[in-house]
Amino acid sequence: MIVIDEQKCVGCGQCVADCVFHNLTVAQGKARVVQGCMQCGHCVAICPVQAVSIPEYEMADIESYDPESFHLEADKVLHAIKFRRSVRRFQDKPIEREKLERLIQAGRYTETAVNHQAVRFIVVQEKLEQFKPLAWEGWHNHVCALKEEDPERAMGFEGYEEIYRKDPTRDRLFFNAPCVIAVASDAPLDGGLASANIEMMAVAQGLGVLFDGFVLRAINHNPAAQEWLGLGDKQLAAVMLVGYPAVSYKRTAPRRAADVLWK
Repeated sequence: MIVIDEQKCVGCGQCVADCVFHNLTVAQGKARVVQGCMQCGHCVAICPVQAVSIPEYEMADIESYDPESFHLEADKVLHAIKFRRSVRRFQDKPIEREKLERLIQAGRYTETAVNHQAVRFIVVQEKLEQFKPLAWEGWHNHVCALKEEDPERAMGFEGYEEIYRKDPTRDRLFFNAPCVIAVASDAPLDGGLASANIEMMAVAQGLGVLFDGFVLRAINHNPAAQEWLGLGDKQLAAVMLVGYPAVSYKRTAPRRAADVLWK
């Protein structure tokens, strides 16, 4: 529920004008809540006198706008996006807790449909070796199902498990990454957007990321893996391998011309 401090409120109407669903009004020189809302926080962000709060949220996290520290140079952002690479070679080095927490913050502050904020982040680092057998079991189930649907394609995947059993360093599921982050949500797009922001924060901290469709399929083919992760009734949106890259790229990679229609 939105709370308006009448002692601070100056009745400027900024929150009313910016309210997504017109749930605020100005009466007797003060802002008032006239009906329920989705708690998007626009009113908190736009109030010039900090008169609006949402007690259910962590209000201590709020930062006041600073043009210098909040500014992003467009060319640098584009360079970072172009230089990003999918990493499959990782150092044997755990990720510090503070860096992992920044990744989650980047995901937590990502927009969600109607502000549901129904995204769950599962960070697996300390217990990764416990989780791997469940993932490999799911991969086995996936390959068996694929043999029924597309035997030729399945042939390219069925050797992965045997190679791993013989030599665990040749791991085509986890690529020896030290950390896995699974992102689940009620709406797949919400989870995908959060995952993209997590990746950019990872890059900013010197980490590498691989969006791993193999592990995602493995999890989806093993209910025990889903239970171990604690997905509940949420849908798995992305699985990311995260770690310090054991490779140093020297330049951006080429891409096809954009398929864009200007109208």
